[in-house]
Amino acid sequence: MPKPYIICHMVTSIDGKVTGEFLSRAECEAATDVYYELNSEYNRNGANGFICGRVTMESSFTGGWYPDLTEYPLIESKDDFIPDNLSGFYAVSFDPKGKLGWKSNKIIDEDPGYNNAQIIEVLTEQADGRYLGYLQAMEIPYIFAGETEIDVHIATAKLYSLTDISSLLLEGGSIVNGYFERAGVIDELSLVVAPIVADAEDKPLFMASSVSDFELKEIKQYNSSVIWLNYKRK
Repeated sequence: MPKPYIICHMVTSIDGKVTGEFLSRAECEAATDVYYELNSEYNRNGANGFICGRVTMESSFTGGWYPDLTEYPLIESKDDFIPDNLSGFYAVSFDPKGKLGWKSNKIIDEDPGYNNAQIIEVLTEQADGRYLGYLQAMEIPYIFAGETEIDVHIATAKLYSLTDISSLLLEGGSIVNGYFERAGVIDELSLVVAPIVADAEDKPLFMASSVSDFELKEIKQYNSSVIWLNYKRK
């Protein structure tokens, strides 16, 4: 099925972890700066959105807020909700049960690389019908991509066919990255390696991964401690 071009773009530790306290250490600041620099470059060169899982979206943007769903109508239909005039730069949220609370239909963030991105919720049929009513009231588009678990192939095919999305940055965390890796839909890896070894409890690039082959296309050293590794699917 046709799908957007998917680039997994992440900061990693030397031992391949992508979430944990190491990200807040001063030794990781240079790697984070390179990450955002490359993020902007990818966006200038055609990426027209980013994908994150529920946990990442909550920690980065919603802060755990959730609406009072009793204020919204019950929507029983499992039809996708895509406004006719949908266009622009997108924040694609993989939120299987509909647990994210948004106060706007676009991202509000100080970082210009994320601010004003149009939110799209990717759900399963387990999402509460009143949550669907809330999303419609907020004019937040949503698509269904599975009954109890998100099917990445369905999700990416719908994102391609129902919107103008042609390329997306997959920006974690481990669980949603793992969904995409196991589905075999990641076309490119963009890994900014920080000079840090993470804790054993920190999460890897892909949770529950499967074997897949990539080729190293470029390696670049940005300063005395940060390197960028760029792989394409073999």
